[in-house]
Amino acid sequence: MIVVTTDAPPGREAGESLGVVAGEAILGVNIFRDLFAGLRDIIGGRSGGYQKALREARDHAMQDMEAEAAALGADAIVGVDIDYEAIDTQKGAMLMVSCNGTAVKLR
Repeated sequence: MIVVTTDAPPGREAGESLGVVAGEAILGVNIFRDLFAGLRDIIGGRSGGYQKALREARDHAMQDMEAEAAALGADAIVGVDIDYEAIDTQKGAMLMVSCNGTAVKLR
């Protein structure tokens, strides 16, 4: 499956639009990751635990979006937008990633 943020893959032309497809992933963030992220805030640096969690969430959301497009018979997904959101609940923090795009047949 070709997945691009542009209106068509390079050197190709989008034909029939099959509709909007989406994928979402919500991951809980555990207390240890929160603890180490808090330490990183104090001493500086990157939070590897959060980066890994965001990457995993994005991969799951993309896979779900691609599966939805494949079920429609699409060759590609164009105009992809990826959004990240932190959700604070009474039980802790959660990370949400949503991917949206248009499933198309290529000419």
